[in-house]
Parts: sequence; C-alpha cells; structure tokens
Amino acid sequence: MERIVDIGTEGLHLAMHRGFLTVSKDRDEVGRIALDDVHAVILHAHGCTWTGNLVAALAERGSPIVFCNTHHSPVAVTLPIAGFHAQGGRMRAQWDAGKPLAKQLWQRIVRAKITMQGALLAQRATPEASAFALLARRVRSGDPDNLEAQAARRYWPALMGRDFRRDRDAAGANALLNYGYAVLRATVARAIVAAGLHPTIGIFHVNRGNAFALADDLVEPFRPLVDALVVALVAQGVETLDPAVKRRFARLIAFDVKVGGEMSPVSVAAQRLAQSLARSFETTRSELALFDPPTAADWAMLARPLDPTGEA
Repeated sequence: MERIVDIGTEGLHLAMHRGFLTVSKDRDEVGRIALDDVHAVILHAHGCTWTGNLVAALAERGSPIVFCNTHHSPVAVTLPIAGFHAQGGRMRAQWDAGKPLAKQLWQRIVRAKITMQGALLAQRATPEASAFALLARRVRSGDPDNLEAQAARRYWPALMGRDFRRDRDAAGANALLNYGYAVLRATVARAIVAAGLHPTIGIFHVNRGNAFALADDLVEPFRPLVDALVVALVAQGVETLDPAVKRRFARLIAFDVKVGGEMSPVSVAAQRLAQSLARSFETTRSELALFDPPTAADWAMLARPLDPTGEA
C-alpha cells in the first residue's frame, strides 16, 4: 500500500538502507518504510537532512519530495527527469498543443471543479448549491468569463461561513487546506511525470516561476475533496495539524471516486487523468478522464470524526 511520509520534526535525518527509507534522530533509527511503498514525502521541518542516494532512489520510483513553508504550502518538489518510455514524443505533443485544444481542456477542468463544488454544497444542504450546476454549464472554451473565480466567490462563504477568507499565509482552516492541497498536488505531479508529460508546461497556469503549472491545472477538480475534509475537521474543533490530522489527509489518496463507471482510488484517478491528457495532446482532441462527484454517502465518509487513536 502506498503511503505519504510526513516529516514535521526538526533534527531528523533521512537516508536509504537496503531498500528502505530510514528516519534517524541523533544517529538512532526511529522509523523505516520500504521505498516501494512511498507515494510521496512531505517535509515541513527545515532542520532535517537527507542523503543524495535517497533522493535518487525516490526519483527512480516516481515518488516526489515536497518541501513546504511554515504555512504548509509547497515551495519546491523533486521529481524524476525521465520515466515514461515515450516521454520525448509526448512532451513534444504537449509543447505543440494549440491554444484551441488548451482552451477546451481548461473548459472541461473548470466545469469539473465547479460541479464538484456544487456537489459538496448540495451534500451539506446549502441553498447556494443550486447555482453551481448552471455555472458549470455556462463555462465556455478557455473560461473567458472567469466563471471559476465567480464560483469561488460564492463557494467559500457558503462552505466556510461569510467571515472566511482564503489566505495561503493564514493559520487555522487555511493551513489545513494548504496541507491537503500539498498532498494532492504531489499525487498529481507524480501522475503527470509517469504519463510522460512535463509539469512546467501548463494548460492554463503559465506563470514563469511555477515549475508545476500543469499539476496546478489538473489538481483543480480534486480540491473539493480536501475542502470537505477541512470543513469536517473544523466542525470537530480541529484547526491545527498534528500527526493524526496529517494521517487523515494522507488517506485522501486512497479515497475512492468513480471514473468511467469504475471505482478507483484518488491516486489512480490522478494517473488516469494524466494519461488521458497525454492522449489528448497526441490526438489533438479533448479526451479527459475526469471522475464523477462522490455520492452523499461517500462525502459523509470524508466527514467522519477522529477517534482517540486518530483514525477516521
């Protein structure tokens, strides 16, 4: 089973030994995990050290290391240079993709995100939910009307309360959102590289300083899964990250969603989405494999309270 390894304690040393990622403190080993089981490593503690052969071994397996700032937002990610056997051809097709195709792909992504937001609000019996289906249908190629932003202005007050403001540098619920998004961003970035695509070449996000623009594009429909968990945690009085809460977020990659009539974990759904994007570039047709919104029962699973052991 793939696992998210979160490092939040200062003074730890990460290394590789006989196929394992080992964690030591003051030269004493305090934990280990098989490298083949590592989905991603998330580093929050800036006083940690690691070995170069560990970074290389994780890269060979396509497992990213995500470096976060004090607000749990990603600031750097390590990923392999090569992996997919047809990587050169796919990257060429990605680079050569015309604006019409990119706009069609972004239209599909924005529609999926707004539909997910509406589904979450509907599950919470929020009156504003009914407007989101209409907003999703109105999204045109390239989203020239910026309906994504219009939906966001309605979404956050409806979901988190009128006083809430999405601020990546704030604590509380915002820090929880940052951490959850970091987990899913790492999952999507891993899937992108495994599909033979370059994470810097985005569909919509094109900031020169963003080395993972494509990951920021494809992660959009997944974000409401994090939002649902954060709302549930805040309702339970949780507003700070501790090991139990981090485990809840890490298990998001195993949460099942329906893609093409089949149930798949989020990690697999990300892979299918990235592979379908690669095919879209190769065929010059928008053929994204997007997942369906969860059922009411599935949304409720995300909201289950923590028990004393930190399990859902």
